[in-house]
Amino acid sequence: MKLLVLALTLALTAQAQTKTTVKHQPKLVVFIAVDQFRYDYLLRFRKDYNAGLARLLENGAVFTNANYQHFPTVTAVGHSTMLTGATPNISGIVGNEWWDRDAGKDVTSVEDLDPSMKSLGAVTKTVGTPRRLLVSTLGDEMKMSGLWDSKVIGISIKDRSAILPSGRMADAAYWFDSESGNWVSSTWYFNALPDWVAKINDTHPADKFAGAQWKPLLEAGPPLKIMPNTKDKKLYVELENSPYGNELIEELVEAAIVKEKLGQRGALDLLTVSYSANDYVGHLVGPDDPQVRDIAIRTDRLLGKLFTLLDSKVGRSNYIVGFTADHGVAPVPEVQKARKMPGQRLNATDVKVAINARLSELYGEGEWVVNKNFDAPCLNAGLAAARKVSMADARTQAAEAVRRLPGIMRVYTRDQIVEGRLVLDSVGLRIANGYFPERSPDLVIVTEPYSFFTTKTTGTTHHSPFGYDTHVPLILMGAPFKAGNYHGTAAVNDMAPTLATVVGVEIPSGSVGRTLVEALVN
Repeated sequence: MKLLVLALTLALTAQAQTKTTVKHQPKLVVFIAVDQFRYDYLLRFRKDYNAGLARLLENGAVFTNANYQHFPTVTAVGHSTMLTGATPNISGIVGNEWWDRDAGKDVTSVEDLDPSMKSLGAVTKTVGTPRRLLVSTLGDEMKMSGLWDSKVIGISIKDRSAILPSGRMADAAYWFDSESGNWVSSTWYFNALPDWVAKINDTHPADKFAGAQWKPLLEAGPPLKIMPNTKDKKLYVELENSPYGNELIEELVEAAIVKEKLGQRGALDLLTVSYSANDYVGHLVGPDDPQVRDIAIRTDRLLGKLFTLLDSKVGRSNYIVGFTADHGVAPVPEVQKARKMPGQRLNATDVKVAINARLSELYGEGEWVVNKNFDAPCLNAGLAAARKVSMADARTQAAEAVRRLPGIMRVYTRDQIVEGRLVLDSVGLRIANGYFPERSPDLVIVTEPYSFFTTKTTGTTHHSPFGYDTHVPLILMGAPFKAGNYHGTAAVNDMAPTLATVVGVEIPSGSVGRTLVEALVN
C-alpha cells in the first residue's frame, strides 16, 4: 500500500512538473546580439527608447553587472561565447583571426580551408563555416536532444556573427557580402540557397539605399551620413557603416520568420540575430558621438518592429528572448584627453620592431614575427630551430622587449600562461580563459587602460579585459523569467545554460556558466 501511495505521489509530482514545463515551454527562442552595444547605452539613452529596448528593460530580467570573462574582447570570441557558455580556452575561438600554425597563414574564426566547401549567393574571398568551433551551442543541443524537429537559423551582416551563435548543426546561417550586395551562405548548410533567400537577392535589397540620407531620428539637423549614389561595392560597404545595415538584417530576419514558419510549426526553433551596424559606426566615431546615440535609438525601433511581428506570428507568450552584446568599446583617446582621463593610440608595428631588434641582436638577423597581427605576435619557429634557439627563451626575450614599450601594462608568454605563472586577478583570469595554446599567439599583450593598438588617427576599438569592453547587457524576456533588475555578478557565459535549462535540453558541452535561477519563475 505504501509503495502504491509512493508511486501515485511520484506520478502526480511528475505530472505536475510536466504541466509546469509545458506551461512555460516556448515555441521559439529568439537570441539577439547588438554588436558593440555597451551596457551603459541602456542607461544613457533610456529616455529615448520607446519600443524594443524599452520592452526588454520593462518586461525582462535585466542583469546590470554582466561581464565577459575572457580576453580579447572581440566579435568572434563574444559571439562564440553567447550560446555555448564556453570561454576561448575551451571553444577554440581565440580571436577574429589567428595564425594557423599548420597552414602557415592567418585565418579567420570561420574560414574553412576544406576545398569541398563552397560559397552560395556570391563568389567570396573565403568560405564561412563553424568548423573551427569545438563545442556545442544551444541550437546544437536542441538538435541532439531529439525532442523536436527544431530549425536553427543565424543571421547577421558579419559571417562570424551569423555562424558562431547558431552552431555546427544549424539549418542555415546567412551573412552579407559587401562585394556583391547579396546575402550569402555556404555548402556547410545546404547545396543551394533556399528559394526565398535567392528571390530576395534577385531584388538587390541593398540598392534601394543608394543616395539615402541618414538624418537624426529625434532632432532636426543635417544628415549624419549620405549614402553613395552608386549601386555597387562603394554603397554596400557604406551601408554597413550606417543604420541601413541593420535595416537589411531586419528585413531578412522578418522574411525568415515568415518563410521558415519559425515558432509556428509545433516544434521548438531557434533564431539568432546579430545587428552589426552599431559596431561599424562605433569604430568610426566612438561611444560619445551623436551617431552612436542615434543608431541605438533606431535599434530600439527595429527591435520593436521585430517583437510586433513575433507577437502576431508566434504569439507573445510563445517565444522567449535573450539579449546581449559581443563586447563594449573604448572611448576615443582625444575625448579622454579633454576629460583629463588616460588613453593613447599605440602602433602595433612598434611591437614587431622591438621583437625583431631584440631577437636579431641575440640570435641573428631575421624576420622573427611571422603573422600580420603584431599586437598578438607569433614567433618564427622555423627560424628558431635553424638557429638552435629555444622557443621558450625566444618568447621570454621578446616579452621583455615589448614590456619596455610605452602604454604596455602586461606581457605574458605562452609558457607563463600554460604553466599558470600569471597574476590571477581579474585581468590574469581573463587572459587564462582566453588562451588556447594551439591557436593563441606566443605573446599576450595587455595595454594600459583606455590605450589600444590602431593604425588610425580617429575612431576607436575594443580588445581589452577592462570594464568598458567587458560590461554588456544581459536580458532574458518571456514567460519563464521574472522581470526586474538583478544587480548580482553575472557573466555572458550564463546565457547558454540558463536558456538550455528553460527549454529542457543538455547544457552546451563547453559551458562554464551557471543557470541564472534567481530570474526563473518557480
